[in-house]
Amino acid sequence: MVFRLDRFLSECDPTLTRKTAKALLHDGAVTVNGKPARDAALKIDTDKDVVAVGGKTLVYRQFRYFTINKPAGVLSASRDNRAQTVVDLIDGIGDGYFPVGRLDRDTEGLLIITNDGALAHELLSPRKHVPKTYIAVCKGTLDENACERLQNGLNLGDFTTAPAKACILQRDLSENDPTTTIAITITEGKFHQVKRMVEAVGSEVLHLRRVRMGGLWLSQELASGAYIETDGETLKKELFQDGTNDEERRLRSYL
Repeated sequence: MVFRLDRFLSECDPTLTRKTAKALLHDGAVTVNGKPARDAALKIDTDKDVVAVGGKTLVYRQFRYFTINKPAGVLSASRDNRAQTVVDLIDGIGDGYFPVGRLDRDTEGLLIITNDGALAHELLSPRKHVPKTYIAVCKGTLDENACERLQNGLNLGDFTTAPAKACILQRDLSENDPTTTIAITITEGKFHQVKRMVEAVGSEVLHLRRVRMGGLWLSQELASGAYIETDGETLKKELFQDGTNDEERRLRSYL
């Protein structure tokens, strides 16, 4: 791809404003193919030219990919004038980035943020049936019959859910406030779907976290609100592979 030099600088480092980029050019801090460059309009071919700032070579990436452990209270949106969004959590990110799919405001867990529209379309396509696994802490005591109903599909009025996977991970039989923690895997992504499914079997979701998309599991080392940048090829390989290997152990590790 070919860019003006000032545009190339901002594409490689979104924290650079046009004013800052011009200052770097004026000070001779920018080199192109080893020679100082001061012309902001100089054409840069990303496949051929080597651009450095302060001796550090810049690498142009058309698409970038971040996995984030979304905290509760943050919107799954690109921008919002009144509330913090998941894109706001990523330092120095430019325009054009968005979350792939959404998690409810009070739902936590795995979310992908990128500027790659093709990947988003592929992941969200109903034809792909990409599984998404959630751990839900539910009010009261759920039994195997409830799990069986979740797995067989439920008529929620406006639609019937596709067959899901569900299993009980833990029960807290406290006398006053018993809870049941379940894992549920769905291949759809309707509004409030997991919460509505749990309500349909007579319970209520108290806490919800997504821990898997496709073959990609939420890293246990990723703190709430933290993120990591991921290589695109590696990310796609993980997303579109089977993530059920050692599934039960993985699920219980989040408890």
